[in-house]
Amino acid sequence: MPTLTGTSPVTESQLDVSHASRRKHPWRLVAVGVIAVLAAQLLQLFITNERFGWGTVAKYLFSDVIVSGLLMTLGLTVVAMLLGTVLGVLLAICRISKNPVLSGFAAGYIWFFRGTPLLVQLIFFYNLSALVPALSFGIPFAPPMWSMETNSVVTPMLVAVLGLGLHEAAYMAEIVRGGLLSVDPGQREAGYSVGMTNYRVMRRVILPQAMRFIIPPTGNQVISMLKATSLVSVIAMADLFYTAQSIYNRTFETIPLLLVAVIWYLVLTTLLNIGQGFIERHYSRSSKRDEPGFFQFLTGGLKRPAKRASAPAAGSVQAPVKDNGEIL
Repeated sequence: MPTLTGTSPVTESQLDVSHASRRKHPWRLVAVGVIAVLAAQLLQLFITNERFGWGTVAKYLFSDVIVSGLLMTLGLTVVAMLLGTVLGVLLAICRISKNPVLSGFAAGYIWFFRGTPLLVQLIFFYNLSALVPALSFGIPFAPPMWSMETNSVVTPMLVAVLGLGLHEAAYMAEIVRGGLLSVDPGQREAGYSVGMTNYRVMRRVILPQAMRFIIPPTGNQVISMLKATSLVSVIAMADLFYTAQSIYNRTFETIPLLLVAVIWYLVLTTLLNIGQGFIERHYSRSSKRDEPGFFQFLTGGLKRPAKRASAPAAGSVQAPVKDNGEIL
């Protein structure tokens, strides 16, 4: 007869679960009802409110001027992220260096660029000629060997690339540094013990393990960079947002043109999310953890759980098996 620890024996009638039912959760139903009502109201607003100007949205969504602004946004994102990633890796290496000069310089760079807003940095670089009218090169306190006006060098494109790239480098440095520090120091020592050089240990041992911790925040930074390019509109760079602004400043169709920009930003960030998911799965192949969700739905569905080995039926006899799987 089955018993419970510390209690009296339990009879078979007390273990009858034929009339058992799930526990009721009324607040879940209330939450579902509230969300359904809000979603219906939002859908009604999109359909019935003519001020959205869906015809205008369709007119400008693939227009040449919007597409050119979109290409400018993509170009700025790619170039700024490449610059930020390269500088970030160098800063991360300097940050973990035992040389106090390199470590201090990297720490100061990160402190400054993370501590000041990106918008302020862009405006400062754009007005650099007010501080330095001419850029020169030479020996200090001697006549310059080369000189040029700042305005002829510091163009809006250069300001946008440098402003976004230098700002991003500070964040990428901390991401890379955190990824490198996440690898156990014994891995490096194991690489040295088999005769690997420092470069080979970093490339073959440290980086492959650190990438699992570097990729997710780097993907978030790429998406943030894509959206941060809208700030270059303050220096008259013809990106996606500035292009939409220039159109609605003439036509006064503010909401439809903002919706055009919103749609393109959502499309691009969605594609980046999917690409990030593929890269994360590539570097997480050794991980046992499985994270079902929207990404797996898009890329092939959820994995079926492995079947459990069924227990032998009562009265059945199992053949004895050796450790290598052979039947005795």
